[in-house]
Amino acid sequence: MDALEAMLAEREIGRMIVDYAAANDAGDWDAVAATYVEDGRMSRPTAPDAFIEGRAAILVAFNARPPRITRHIVANIRVDVSDETACATSQILLFTAAGQPPLVGSYHDKLVKTPHGWRFTERRGSLDFA
Repeated sequence: MDALEAMLAEREIGRMIVDYAAANDAGDWDAVAATYVEDGRMSRPTAPDAFIEGRAAILVAFNARPPRITRHIVANIRVDVSDETACATSQILLFTAAGQPPLVGSYHDKLVKTPHGWRFTERRGSLDFA
């Protein structure tokens, strides 16, 4: 992968991370689940060691959530690309309409390039401040 291809991959992955947050806020669970490979896994920042395994299970977990109004702010996205795989980190700030204090957290992502673009193989969330 040359420097231009790496920059394009970094940009595509960064955009996917931002789009993930937007889809999450919109309650578009199909779009959220579509960012994972079939056997991908994720953990929420509030439960970093409780992985949900598989795209279908991720979709079920998001569909099971009670409706809520949220806004995720994503910052400090850093992407390292190595041919067909990548790692990314980002910080999140979550606001909810329920009047709870904002949550500050991080995501540590592993990705793979697929015929449909970059997809998460693992997305591990954590809270930075308990």
